[in-house]
Amino acid sequence: MSNELLDIDPIDLQFPFELKKQISCSLYLANKTDDYVAFKVKTTNPKKYCVRPNTGVVLPRSSSEVLVTMQAQKEAPADMQCKDKFLLQCVVASPGATAKDVTPEMFSREAGHRVDETKLRVIYVAPPRPPSPVREGSEEGSSPRASVSDNGNASEFTAVPRFSVDRLEPQDNSSEAGALITRLTEEKNSAVQLNKRLQLELEQLKRESKRSQSGGGIPFMYVLLVGLIGLILGYIMKS
Repeated sequence: MSNELLDIDPIDLQFPFELKKQISCSLYLANKTDDYVAFKVKTTNPKKYCVRPNTGVVLPRSSSEVLVTMQAQKEAPADMQCKDKFLLQCVVASPGATAKDVTPEMFSREAGHRVDETKLRVIYVAPPRPPSPVREGSEEGSSPRASVSDNGNASEFTAVPRFSVDRLEPQDNSSEAGALITRLTEEKNSAVQLNKRLQLELEQLKRESKRSQSGGGIPFMYVLLVGLIGLILGYIMKS
């Protein structure tokens, strides 16, 4: 809603009513003119509400926020209906005026001032509901008997997280497989190192056999190493 000077939002002050709790509602005033606009907020129940600021100046083409706070209430009204009302008065102020320059006489029609007035209602609304707790038994895959007992007491049951069991088995299998692969890799590396060492000794024996060819025969150690290397290579190929 708006008057000739200010756009007012909201037009109804809505308070999410709760007993024994202060509740606040913001009121936004937008100056749609090129003048400085002074405002004043009144209420039919000043002891019940606190308005900050209750007077002020809205600069040209700008906006201001007014915070209305309802004091904590000990009793809820009948049918949640509220008869309290607010009155917003605004007038054109002098250029460069500030909140300190606002006086009660500025809003006096008897003094010849043009005062725009807007009435605001107070409406109680239901407070926001907290998120409802999720029952453990409503989780997909769980047994409906684990959520609520026959007498309605859900605290007697403790849900068993099935996903924890499903995850443990693959971890155990993977660890055993990893250990087996590590052991086989170590054995293969040892065999490869042994093969290299035997090949070096074979080369050395070959050189020595060439020197002793005049003896007319192959040394027995040479034949033994050749057979041993053959066995090791066959083992490596199978693994």
